[in-house]
Amino acid sequence: MQHLPKINILNTTIHNLSMKETLALVSNAISEKKQLHHVVVNAGKIVAMQKDEALRKSVIESDIINADGQAVVWAAKILGKPLKERVAGIDLMENLVELAHQQNHKIFLLGAKEEVVLKVSEIYQETYNTNIIAGYRNGYFTKEDEPQIAQQIATSGAQMLFVAITSPIKENFLYNHRELLKDVPFVMGVGGSFDVISGLTKRAPVWMQNAGLEWFYRFLQEPQRMWKRYLVGNSTFIWLVLKEKFSKQ
Repeated sequence: MQHLPKINILNTTIHNLSMKETLALVSNAISEKKQLHHVVVNAGKIVAMQKDEALRKSVIESDIINADGQAVVWAAKILGKPLKERVAGIDLMENLVELAHQQNHKIFLLGAKEEVVLKVSEIYQETYNTNIIAGYRNGYFTKEDEPQIAQQIATSGAQMLFVAITSPIKENFLYNHRELLKDVPFVMGVGGSFDVISGLTKRAPVWMQNAGLEWFYRFLQEPQRMWKRYLVGNSTFIWLVLKEKFSKQ
């Protein structure tokens, strides 16, 4: 995927693709039976990548890296490297599940609590049909379980794998088991998307998404768990962006 348009901010590659272009690339990869490893980056992940070399390697060696957070889109503009648009992971996932239905593909859901991933599976089967689900599994397992889980996914017949596990666990799982998963044409980490799709947590209103305040809406729902990730992480991201901007003037 070296030919894709891309920018680099804070030592992180981001592909300059629209939602439509990303969907087309995934569709083509599945048709050609070539694996496409997708990842999204937001402010928090880019900050974590500055120190976590394993996470950084897992991200930058992916085939497509989209900007998930509005803060990343703004940062790119501030640094004179504008992106076409934000490609939010949850929106891409929902579009891809629709694509899977249209093209008779199967999906595998990995992550979240058992009742959550089961609910997501049921929602998609009711919305589309029962054939769309190749399999599902919750996200609570040990490192020793990982090869067996990767093998389960590989033999499920899925064309798309969505992994709803926190960073850096999901990125490292996909990277470490890429050989076992090589026959699954599309793999993607989707963070907390299963919680939203199942109705466990609510997504921010569109106006807050567009204003770059989706993180704040999420923080208000779980302040004790999210304060460090968002308040500390976002502040660090802003500082790093400003540092990069003014260091080049």
